[in-house]
Amino acid sequence: MMHAEEFLTFYRSQRASAILRTDDQGTARRAMHAAIEGGFRVCEFTLTVPGALDLIAEFSKIDGVVVGAGTVLTPEEALAAYDAGASFLVSPVVDEHVIDQAAGLDLAMMPGCATPTEMLRAWRAGAPLQKLFPAPGTGPAWVAQTLGPMPFLRIVPTSGVTLENVRAYLDAGAYAVGFVNSLFDPADLRAGRFDAVRDRAALMLAAARGTPAA
Repeated sequence: MMHAEEFLTFYRSQRASAILRTDDQGTARRAMHAAIEGGFRVCEFTLTVPGALDLIAEFSKIDGVVVGAGTVLTPEEALAAYDAGASFLVSPVVDEHVIDQAAGLDLAMMPGCATPTEMLRAWRAGAPLQKLFPAPGTGPAWVAQTLGPMPFLRIVPTSGVTLENVRAYLDAGAYAVGFVNSLFDPADLRAGRFDAVRDRAALMLAAARGTPAA
Protein backbone atom coordinates (compact mmCIF):
# COMPACT_ATOMS: atom_id res chain seq x y z
CA MET A 1 0.00 0.00 0.00
CA MET A 2 1.27 3.48 -0.89
CA HIS A 3 0.95 6.61 1.19
CA ALA A 4 -0.66 9.61 -0.48
CA GLU A 5 2.49 11.50 -1.51
CA GLU A 6 4.13 8.33 -2.75
CA PHE A 7 1.09 7.53 -4.88
CA LEU A 8 1.00 11.02 -6.38
CA THR A 9 4.59 10.63 -7.58
CA PHE A 10 3.95 7.14 -8.94
CA TYR A 11 0.73 8.11 -10.73
CA ARG A 12 2.43 11.07 -12.36
CA SER A 13 5.18 8.79 -13.66
CA GLN A 14 2.67 6.29 -15.05
CA ARG A 15 0.44 8.97 -16.63
CA ALA A 16 -2.61 6.68 -16.81
CA SER A 17 -4.81 4.28 -14.86
CA ALA A 18 -7.10 1.43 -15.86
CA ILE A 19 -10.62 1.89 -14.44
CA LEU A 20 -12.90 -1.14 -14.48
CA ARG A 21 -16.64 -1.27 -14.00
CA THR A 22 -18.44 -4.52 -14.82
CA ASP A 23 -21.15 -6.69 -13.30
CA ASP A 24 -19.20 -9.96 -13.03
CA GLN A 25 -16.29 -10.64 -10.70
CA GLY A 26 -14.66 -13.27 -12.91
CA THR A 27 -14.79 -10.97 -15.91
CA ALA A 28 -13.33 -8.17 -13.83
CA ARG A 29 -10.42 -10.35 -12.74
CA ARG A 30 -9.55 -11.47 -16.27
CA ALA A 31 -10.00 -8.00 -17.76
CA MET A 32 -7.73 -6.31 -15.23
CA HIS A 33 -5.09 -8.99 -15.65
CA ALA A 34 -5.20 -8.23 -19.38
CA ALA A 35 -4.69 -4.51 -18.71
CA ILE A 36 -1.72 -5.32 -16.49
CA GLU A 37 -0.27 -7.56 -19.20
CA GLY A 38 -0.59 -4.57 -21.51
CA GLY A 39 1.48 -2.47 -19.12
CA PHE A 40 -0.88 -0.75 -16.68
CA ARG A 41 0.42 -0.41 -13.14
CA VAL A 42 -2.32 1.80 -11.65
CA CYS A 43 -5.59 -0.12 -11.49
CA GLU A 44 -8.98 0.88 -10.13
CA PHE A 45 -11.92 -1.37 -9.31
CA THR A 46 -15.16 0.50 -8.74
CA LEU A 47 -17.07 -0.68 -5.68
CA THR A 48 -20.02 -1.44 -7.96
CA VAL A 49 -18.11 -4.49 -9.22
CA PRO A 50 -19.29 -7.64 -7.39
CA GLY A 51 -16.60 -8.66 -4.91
CA ALA A 52 -14.64 -5.47 -5.54
CA LEU A 53 -12.99 -5.51 -2.12
CA ASP A 54 -11.80 -9.07 -2.66
CA LEU A 55 -10.36 -8.05 -6.03
CA ILE A 56 -8.60 -5.08 -4.47
CA ALA A 57 -7.07 -7.37 -1.85
CA GLU A 58 -6.00 -9.87 -4.53
CA PHE A 59 -4.49 -7.41 -6.99
CA SER A 60 -2.76 -5.32 -4.33
CA LYS A 61 -0.48 -8.31 -3.75
CA ILE A 62 0.86 -8.16 -7.33
CA ASP A 63 4.37 -6.74 -7.30
CA GLY A 64 4.61 -3.34 -8.96
CA VAL A 65 0.84 -2.87 -9.27
CA VAL A 66 -0.99 -0.16 -7.30
CA VAL A 67 -4.71 -0.72 -6.77
CA GLY A 68 -7.44 1.72 -5.81
CA ALA A 69 -11.16 1.78 -5.16
CA GLY A 70 -13.63 3.76 -7.23
CA THR A 71 -17.21 4.91 -6.57
CA VAL A 72 -16.39 5.52 -2.91
CA LEU A 73 -19.37 7.40 -1.51
CA THR A 74 -19.10 7.08 2.28
CA PRO A 75 -16.39 7.16 4.95
CA GLU A 76 -17.29 3.55 5.75
CA GLU A 77 -16.59 2.50 2.16
CA ALA A 78 -13.30 4.40 2.28
CA LEU A 79 -12.24 2.50 5.39
CA ALA A 80 -13.29 -0.85 3.91
CA ALA A 81 -11.25 -0.13 0.77
CA TYR A 82 -8.25 0.82 2.89
CA ASP A 83 -8.56 -2.38 4.91
CA ALA A 84 -8.67 -4.35 1.65
CA GLY A 85 -5.39 -2.81 0.51
CA ALA A 86 -6.42 0.15 -1.65
CA SER A 87 -3.70 2.78 -2.17
CA PHE A 88 -6.04 5.47 -3.48
CA LEU A 89 -9.74 6.33 -3.46
CA VAL A 90 -11.93 7.77 -6.20
CA SER A 91 -15.46 9.15 -6.03
CA PRO A 92 -17.88 10.52 -8.64
CA VAL A 93 -18.69 13.45 -6.33
CA VAL A 94 -17.14 15.85 -3.84
CA ASP A 95 -17.89 14.77 -0.27
CA GLU A 96 -15.84 16.37 2.49
CA HIS A 97 -16.53 13.47 4.88
CA VAL A 98 -14.96 10.99 2.46
CA ILE A 99 -12.05 13.36 1.75
CA ASP A 100 -11.42 13.71 5.49
CA GLN A 101 -11.48 9.94 5.95
CA ALA A 102 -8.99 9.48 3.12
CA ALA A 103 -6.69 12.09 4.63
CA GLY A 104 -6.88 10.38 8.01
CA LEU A 105 -5.84 7.12 6.35
CA ASP A 106 -3.07 8.86 4.37
CA LEU A 107 -4.64 7.78 1.08
CA ALA A 108 -4.73 9.91 -2.06
CA MET A 109 -8.31 10.98 -2.75
CA MET A 110 -9.71 11.85 -6.16
CA PRO A 111 -13.26 13.25 -6.00
CA GLY A 112 -15.32 13.77 -9.12
CA CYS A 113 -15.71 17.40 -10.19
CA ALA A 114 -17.72 18.80 -13.10
CA THR A 115 -16.95 22.51 -12.64
CA PRO A 116 -14.00 24.71 -11.67
CA THR A 117 -15.87 25.60 -8.48
CA GLU A 118 -16.10 21.93 -7.49
CA MET A 119 -12.42 21.43 -8.27
CA LEU A 120 -11.42 24.32 -6.01
CA ARG A 121 -13.77 23.05 -3.31
CA ALA A 122 -12.20 19.57 -3.50
CA TRP A 123 -8.67 21.01 -3.39
CA ARG A 124 -9.49 23.22 -0.41
CA ALA A 125 -11.01 20.21 1.37
CA GLY A 126 -7.70 18.40 1.04
CA ALA A 127 -8.15 16.22 -2.05
CA PRO A 128 -4.77 16.18 -3.85
CA LEU A 129 -6.31 15.04 -7.16
CA GLN A 130 -9.44 16.24 -8.92
CA LYS A 131 -11.23 13.82 -11.23
CA LEU A 132 -12.86 15.52 -14.21
CA PHE A 133 -16.26 13.85 -14.37
CA PRO A 134 -18.41 13.76 -16.42
CA ALA A 135 -16.40 14.58 -19.52
CA PRO A 136 -17.02 18.15 -20.76
CA GLY A 137 -17.90 18.73 -24.39
CA THR A 138 -14.79 20.85 -24.91
CA GLY A 139 -12.50 18.11 -23.55
CA PRO A 140 -8.80 19.09 -23.41
CA ALA A 141 -9.63 22.78 -23.88
CA TRP A 142 -11.62 22.67 -20.62
CA VAL A 143 -8.56 21.36 -18.78
CA ALA A 144 -6.29 24.07 -20.19
CA GLN A 145 -8.81 26.83 -19.49
CA THR A 146 -9.33 25.69 -15.89
CA LEU A 147 -5.62 25.37 -15.16
CA GLY A 148 -5.02 28.89 -16.45
CA PRO A 149 -6.29 30.62 -13.29
CA MET A 150 -5.76 27.59 -11.00
CA PRO A 151 -2.46 25.94 -11.99
CA PHE A 152 -2.18 24.24 -8.59
CA LEU A 153 -4.96 21.79 -9.47
CA ARG A 154 -4.10 18.20 -10.43
CA ILE A 155 -6.84 17.39 -12.93
CA VAL A 156 -7.38 13.76 -13.92
CA PRO A 157 -9.86 13.29 -16.81
CA THR A 158 -11.51 9.87 -16.87
CA SER A 159 -14.77 9.49 -18.79
CA GLY A 160 -14.31 10.26 -22.45
CA VAL A 161 -10.55 9.66 -22.56
CA THR A 162 -9.61 7.58 -25.60
CA LEU A 163 -6.57 6.47 -27.55
CA GLU A 164 -7.25 9.31 -29.97
CA ASN A 165 -7.46 12.19 -27.46
CA VAL A 166 -5.23 11.11 -24.57
CA ARG A 167 -2.23 13.13 -25.76
CA ALA A 168 -4.40 16.22 -26.18
CA TYR A 169 -5.58 15.90 -22.57
CA LEU A 170 -2.05 15.47 -21.23
CA ASP A 171 -0.66 18.24 -23.42
CA ALA A 172 -3.41 20.50 -22.04
CA GLY A 173 -1.97 19.97 -18.56
CA ALA A 174 -3.83 16.96 -17.15
CA TYR A 175 -1.88 15.39 -14.27
CA ALA A 176 -2.77 11.91 -15.52
CA VAL A 177 -5.75 10.23 -17.16
CA GLY A 178 -8.00 7.27 -16.53
CA PHE A 179 -9.24 4.89 -19.23
CA VAL A 180 -12.65 3.34 -18.64
CA ASN A 181 -14.83 1.88 -21.41
CA SER A 182 -12.42 2.89 -24.14
CA LEU A 183 -10.03 0.32 -22.61
CA PHE A 184 -12.52 -2.17 -21.21
CA ASP A 185 -14.90 -2.27 -24.16
CA PRO A 186 -18.13 -3.89 -22.86
CA ALA A 187 -18.56 -5.91 -26.07
CA ASP A 188 -15.07 -7.38 -25.69
CA LEU A 189 -15.71 -8.23 -22.05
CA ARG A 190 -18.97 -10.00 -22.90
CA ALA A 191 -17.24 -11.97 -25.67
CA GLY A 192 -14.19 -12.82 -23.56
CA ARG A 193 -11.82 -10.99 -25.91
CA PHE A 194 -9.29 -10.16 -23.22
CA ASP A 195 -6.43 -10.17 -25.72
CA ALA A 196 -8.07 -7.09 -27.28
CA VAL A 197 -7.97 -5.38 -23.87
CA ARG A 198 -4.29 -6.25 -23.51
CA ASP A 199 -3.43 -4.92 -26.95
CA ARG A 200 -5.40 -1.69 -26.43
CA ALA A 201 -3.71 -1.22 -23.07
CA ALA A 202 -0.27 -1.24 -24.69
CA LEU A 203 -1.34 1.25 -27.35
CA MET A 204 -3.01 3.58 -24.84
CA LEU A 205 -0.01 3.65 -22.53
CA ALA A 206 2.33 4.31 -25.44
CA ALA A 207 0.13 7.21 -26.54
CA ALA A 208 -0.06 8.60 -22.99
CA ARG A 209 3.71 8.45 -22.55
CA GLY A 210 4.61 9.49 -26.07
CA THR A 211 6.60 6.31 -26.67
CA PRO A 212 6.38 3.62 -29.35
CA ALA A 213 4.03 0.74 -28.54
CA ALA A 214 5.77 -2.42 -27.41
